[in-house]
Amino acid sequence: MQYSSKDKIEKKYEVIVIGSGLAGMTLANKMAKDGRSVLLLESHNKLGGFATWFKRQDGSHIFDVSLHGFPVGMIKTCRKYWSREIADRIHQLKSVRYINPQFEVDTDFTKEDFIKVLIHKFNVTEETVQAFFLELAHMNFYDNSQMTNGELFNKYFPGRSDITRFLLEPIVYANGSNLEDPAISYGIVFSNFMSKGVYIFQGGTDVMIGLMKEELLKNGVDIQLQARVEKIIVDNKRVCGVEVKGHKIYSKAVVSNSNLRTTIEKLVGENHFSDEYVKLAKAVRLNTSSCQVYMGIKKGESIPFIGDLIFTSEDNDFSTDLILSPKVGSQTFSLYYPEMRPHLENRFAIVSSSNARYEDWKNLSTDQYEAQKKVLIERALQGLEKILPGVRAKIDFVDAATPLTVERYTLHERGASFGTKFEGLHVSMNMHKELPGLFHAGSVGIIMSGWLGAANYGVIQAHEVDNYLTRLEKEDQRP
Repeated sequence: MQYSSKDKIEKKYEVIVIGSGLAGMTLANKMAKDGRSVLLLESHNKLGGFATWFKRQDGSHIFDVSLHGFPVGMIKTCRKYWSREIADRIHQLKSVRYINPQFEVDTDFTKEDFIKVLIHKFNVTEETVQAFFLELAHMNFYDNSQMTNGELFNKYFPGRSDITRFLLEPIVYANGSNLEDPAISYGIVFSNFMSKGVYIFQGGTDVMIGLMKEELLKNGVDIQLQARVEKIIVDNKRVCGVEVKGHKIYSKAVVSNSNLRTTIEKLVGENHFSDEYVKLAKAVRLNTSSCQVYMGIKKGESIPFIGDLIFTSEDNDFSTDLILSPKVGSQTFSLYYPEMRPHLENRFAIVSSSNARYEDWKNLSTDQYEAQKKVLIERALQGLEKILPGVRAKIDFVDAATPLTVERYTLHERGASFGTKFEGLHVSMNMHKELPGLFHAGSVGIIMSGWLGAANYGVIQAHEVDNYLTRLEKEDQRP
């Protein structure tokens, strides 16, 4: 059932999930299908977390917020843990383009096409290309390799910043990785994306989350929106529920789909964890944030097909540090054609995305903030006009989101669009070993970021929660 935001929930649950990102929702759905009683609490007025959308001009414009693209594995995950109806709406993008001073490439983002481009466009020997992809394929999460992304590219393509740009730039936009991050994380994520291209959900994020909500309710998950959890309750060194607006709701286990640092430092409190664990948690770096510009095409106007996803840059060279700068010349355009949302009657939309640093926005005055947003919007319009001359005249709505927008609506610390850096994964996965009954399924480590990574991490943690509940049941049955 769905509670109203004013209801005081008195029912006791086996599992309470804090936050309805894709990890939290997938975990809740799986556990409910497995027969567990589940309550899903969401501070916002709709489900989805960063997988969200908004409407403008009485719904004639709908914009997806997070970069809309994921690996083919999302089909299998949705079919197994959600529904065939959801899985069947996942379709492959036709064209991913790069436009920058170093090269221009149009690809379907499959491994076969990448091999051809590296050999014929970038003049790399087939032997080197095959060796590179073989190393990626053999990378294992449990390997203790200290190689960085920068070292990986230098090993196979020394001095080739153009190839580094070609291979790394999409992943920078997908999960905030950089040249100093572990190569293992890049290898796993890039191999997933490359296997069979990039996919989207036809109908848009709003339709997908709507179908997921129906599935949750059908499977018995109780939901309350506008229910911001203020505290996770700990009694006798074990988690036993949460507090919402001063009201306590009890459960045997709690799963936080919130930011890792927020969960430990604010919702629980460091005093409930060992000194060593707190030290590890404090060393976890938050990942980067992002900016977006949303552009709606007037009713009755159209644009030609120029690609689905376009990585553009005016910068002569590639730098993951420069990509985060307000002065960056790079941005990614996601183009939404009428077949994306056929129910909108031949409407087009374009979203520009760029990575950003929270600190570059946090300390601006109100006037400075608004001025910087105008710069962000103008940069997007100018960049788009270079690809689609005259398109500005066809746009009747434009707005921008910044790291402060991300922080406000998702409650992520510092507007961290991609959760934490790689070291956060270890802290997250061991949380229940520190404090029985407490589990974490938020975005941690650049392996677990993105829509597919989030959903799959929810499944992984669902197994851990179920094992914990089973142990409690066995303890209760002892004479």
